[in-house]
Amino acid sequence: MLDTYREVVTPEGVALHLPAAGPVPRALAWTLDFLIRAVAMSVAGMVLGLLGRSGAGFYAVVLFLVYWFYPVLFEAMWNGRTPGKRALGLRVISANGAPVGWLAAFTRNLLRVVDMLPVAYATGLVSSLLDPWGRRLGDMVAGTLVVHEARPHEPQPAPVNHAMAPPVALRPHEQAALVAFAERGLRLTEARQAELADLAEPLTGARGTTAVTRLYGMANWLLGRR
Repeated sequence: MLDTYREVVTPEGVALHLPAAGPVPRALAWTLDFLIRAVAMSVAGMVLGLLGRSGAGFYAVVLFLVYWFYPVLFEAMWNGRTPGKRALGLRVISANGAPVGWLAAFTRNLLRVVDMLPVAYATGLVSSLLDPWGRRLGDMVAGTLVVHEARPHEPQPAPVNHAMAPPVALRPHEQAALVAFAERGLRLTEARQAELADLAEPLTGARGTTAVTRLYGMANWLLGRR
């Protein structure tokens, strides 16, 4: 039930690492979507109940549409996410990393009738446990994959404590690496910051916490915080 990564190489030669979602977060997302549909059908039942016998016919049509087309519409029109998947940080994509289309969304949801057999999504569960990327049969046929959506992080500025000029002239790519370390360092543990700073010992002339402080100072100097 562990989440795994699927590596896809694009035609441009770029390697994509897709964090495939396991059956547990997918089941939680499905439960949320089920509850949303149940609430929607309860409201529809109360409204259509006022129409008497004719309302029962309309209710059956609405039930069919909500059950079958709720996931298809959301996945095809909302970037592969139903409300439940969005809440769990999941997304449906094509197996090659491209956005999911109408045909794939329809196919994977139509084949839920097979994944449900014999009871309680047993076939889909067994399939997802045996597949390296947690796919149920519907995903295999449709060529889709459920992945964890990347959480964007805003770059953090370097702490404005002090600024110091680098002891040597730095090339543009070296300056960019130094600023990138300062922006992302605050999201790392102190031990990890020190480990990375130790690699720049020829530049900082120090190791550990002292090296980290000097790297931040140089980043501030490069960013004009003097």
